[in-house]
Amino acid sequence: MAVPTFVDRVTLHVAAGRGGNGVASVHREKFKPLGGPDGGNGGPGGSVILRVDPDVTTLLDYHHSSKRQAEHGGHGAGDRRNGSHGADMILRVPDGTVVKLRNGEVLADLVGAGTELVIAEGGRGGLGNAALASKSRKAPGFALLGEPGEELDVVLELKVVADVGLVGFPSAGKSSLIASISRARPKIADYPFTTLVPNLGVVTAGDVVFTVADVPGLIEGAAEGRGLGHDFLRHIERCAALVHVLDTATMEPGRNPADDLAVIEDELRRYGGLEDRPRLVALNKVDVPDGRGIADMVVEELRAAGHRVFPISAVSGEGTRELIFAMAEIVQEARKAREAEIPARVVVRPKAVDDDGFTVTRTGAGWRVRGRKPERWVRQTDFSNDEAVGYLADRLNRLGVETRLVQLGAEEGDAVLIGPTEDAVVFDFKPGIDAGAENLSRRGEDARFAEDRPAAQRRREIQEKLGERAENETRADVARRIDRPEVYGPTSYEIGSAEDPDVEQEAWLEDDPGE
Repeated sequence: MAVPTFVDRVTLHVAAGRGGNGVASVHREKFKPLGGPDGGNGGPGGSVILRVDPDVTTLLDYHHSSKRQAEHGGHGAGDRRNGSHGADMILRVPDGTVVKLRNGEVLADLVGAGTELVIAEGGRGGLGNAALASKSRKAPGFALLGEPGEELDVVLELKVVADVGLVGFPSAGKSSLIASISRARPKIADYPFTTLVPNLGVVTAGDVVFTVADVPGLIEGAAEGRGLGHDFLRHIERCAALVHVLDTATMEPGRNPADDLAVIEDELRRYGGLEDRPRLVALNKVDVPDGRGIADMVVEELRAAGHRVFPISAVSGEGTRELIFAMAEIVQEARKAREAEIPARVVVRPKAVDDDGFTVTRTGAGWRVRGRKPERWVRQTDFSNDEAVGYLADRLNRLGVETRLVQLGAEEGDAVLIGPTEDAVVFDFKPGIDAGAENLSRRGEDARFAEDRPAAQRRREIQEKLGERAENETRADVARRIDRPEVYGPTSYEIGSAEDPDVEQEAWLEDDPGE
């Protein structure tokens, strides 16, 4: 299998870097064991950027390696040390590269040296607990996770940027012509479809310097994809002028320059978008006796039809000087017209979103919440940490998600899905969860979720009984009485129910196995 040297269309998978995680840390030093939160933030992931480089003329590199990944961001550390930024992945592309999605949607048309497009943005780094500290949450026991970077498939399609495009049937002499008027050295042979890739040549006509593109040969039906089809037609879309190179010495029966011109024009019309380009007609191979005779027969007919016709010979150079200056005249007029155009006023209109920044819909699986903020917050949450889950609940509540669910008729226990269908996080709806003040639970826990943790339930029960203990009872005594009421008997406030509390208490002490 032949190895291609020119590639003008590739499908590329790009993935931006993941953001680093924040860290939960407490500052410690001599005589200051609890110096406050000092966890650093995670670094952002690197982005994938397309950049136009004039030295690149093909997409060959991406044909051989179609997957590109940017660097991940570094994780945060204690002592307020932030993670490193992930390095961006710069992908160099030729001038005139069109970026599309797989469905054909055009994302950008990259024209001009240095033009850049961030095709996949790196994920944000997660905040450390130092950045999450506030008046109501002075010592967070959690940090936020880094966000994943964007990942998608794009189609890169090269459209040659040239001032003049040479069009014509195979073996009409386009490659010979560009070799004659410039220093380009394309492959030249006496069989059809010698040129399989566009060739560019720089031409000088007096003070005007312009580029000419020799693109693959065109045949009837190219608009439907026959021959090289759209691979040919795509490369002339940017040309300011088109030159029909007609073969006056073809050996194929039934062909003549006038019919060839009609076929080519019909294909250009069916392809569309090229009606406004000026045309020149070059009757090539007049150095051949039969060719000159045929050229003399059709030249007046073509001129009567409104075409500017130039009998030429790409081999001997006859007539090429006049053709070059005619090209330069059209190119100069096109450049002046572009300079005279008034730049369009750019009006930025952000995409419309609802005021709360999210939507809630009822589905068969439950209540689905979609929105940029809620989905990002879910991605940042460490669900193994109760305090982090409580922080997420607070954020969603402040955004108005809980209120909207109640208004739409959601009941406690209903399933709430946040995110797209294929990657949603499911919660059981429980209204009224809001810390509202400093979280006094142990680090990594949230009192609002204490009913799910037996140890937290026991601590809460002990705390409630402390206010009812006897004068000399300790916290341990209360705990033992709760754990083993059959051994240690009732609490002190229940002892006074007898007529003689002292007698009742003495009897209880006598029965105590611990005495």
